Amino acid sequence: MRERVLDAAERLLGRGAAAFSMRDLAEEAGVSFATPFNQFGSKAAIMLALSARRIDAMSQRLATAALPDDAGGRVLVAVDVAVEVMLGAPDVNRAVMAAIGSPGAEPGGVSSNSSAYWTEALGAGAGLAAGTRLVAIAALPDQLAVAFRGVLSFWTAGEIPAAELTRRARAAAAAVLLGFVERDGRRELLALLEAASGASDP
Repeated sequence: MRERVLDAAERLLGRGAAAFSMRDLAEEAGVSFATPFNQFGSKAAIMLALSARRIDAMSQRLATAALPDDAGGRVLVAVDVAVEVMLGAPDVNRAVMAAIGSPGAEPGGVSSNSSAYWTEALGAGAGLAAGTRLVAIAALPDQLAVAFRGVLSFWTAGEIPAAELTRRARAAAAAVLLGFVERDGRRELLALLEAASGASDP
């Protein structure tokens, strides 16, 4: 029943009905008016559940992706997977992002769910500098979550076009990773940042 309600919410969002009421949702799902309340409690909780659904989809795709051994490469693949999920239903995903980022939204597990995704991406931390590996493994998931969320917020606001989302998200991840990878891994990350900024050092 929860999935039925969430599916209905996605259909409404996909039709541009971000301001749908719980009555609209119940009618779309073909359930009683009380069912969405009984299953979730509020519209805000439904939007949080839709956010969790996106992160679950990312995790499932990441689990079947061909991942390199090094943490930096793994994170960049995870960025590509996450962007692919977000662009798969852009109208729905923009509405979800806007809802969970609005003032007064109920606190949920978005941050912890996102950090868990980036923890999966980092894996065992191969390629991270030995002297800071433990700090990196502890700190990077949260920082990558914040960086990716920041890029998505500008995309949601229309300031980053869909065609630029992967490049900008990869550059944000590169900036977070740069201080923690071994010397050999810095070249690709610097190249991503140079491409994103249009600047390069001599």
